[in-house]
Amino acid sequence: MARVETRVSFAANPARFLEEEIKAFVLENPDNSLKDIDGSPIFEEPLVGFADGDDRLFYDYKQIIGDFHLTPREVLERHLSKSLGEAESQIEGISVICWTLPFGKETRLANSKMTEGPSRQWNNARWLGQPLNDSLARHVVSCLEERGYRAVAPDKAPFFEVRSLPNGRCSNFSLRHAAYAAGLGTFSLSDGLITPKGIAMWCNSVVTDLELPPTPRSYVSHVANCPFLVDGSCGACIKRCPAGAITAQGHDKNRCREELYVTQKHWLEKPGYIRGTYAGCGLCLTRVPCESRIPKVKAPLRP
Repeated sequence: MARVETRVSFAANPARFLEEEIKAFVLENPDNSLKDIDGSPIFEEPLVGFADGDDRLFYDYKQIIGDFHLTPREVLERHLSKSLGEAESQIEGISVICWTLPFGKETRLANSKMTEGPSRQWNNARWLGQPLNDSLARHVVSCLEERGYRAVAPDKAPFFEVRSLPNGRCSNFSLRHAAYAAGLGTFSLSDGLITPKGIAMWCNSVVTDLELPPTPRSYVSHVANCPFLVDGSCGACIKRCPAGAITAQGHDKNRCREELYVTQKHWLEKPGYIRGTYAGCGLCLTRVPCESRIPKVKAPLRP
């Protein structure tokens, strides 16, 4: 397993310390391995970004996603009042620490060969990667609390919820939208986030009252990394989806969910597959130009 040495102290540079700590937690973790298959890493080196919790973009999400979507400030306020019993707690600065965990090369390669359901590697990475990602979030929260800061992983908070809307399920704090705000990538036709290390990844966030310098958003649009949405080229994910849930009009969440929970249900009975709530799929994230990088577009968007 690769090793990352944390050379910067928290006091000297909190942002760099947290970035190195997140990378080390993943790369040095013995659980970051497909032990029962080939020993390859579940995740490669993470990408880390920071967002100002009061960035106007988080308030815009209430119109883009829904008025139920929480801002980082609302997340931390609810955590302090509901989880810690701190009434009327004063919160000054607020930041969102975001990371993406790119799936390992061997896992992506195995899944790229599939056409109707996930490979065993992808299935195992999905269900072994979840607890690793959760552990990382707890570790980041602990690092901050030990130093006197308040922090919470939104998707593990008791007030986190997923709503069923006419166009599909939606949470009250989107980890992908937080990652976009933190400069880690832009959205795709398939609704995924295309990062410098590709779309085949997972993401997570921690909200804290530690003030951190925001990572610049180097893109000029929320879809700048997707060739199809920029200039109409590509569309590889359309062909990769066995359910036809991705079209030129976008991603049909309901059809996608039916594929995961109904059509592919029998994949859970295959030897060596972990029996999670669904098998994993991920076909639209592999054997596509954006799998592990930002693909070139014919006519890049200009500022």
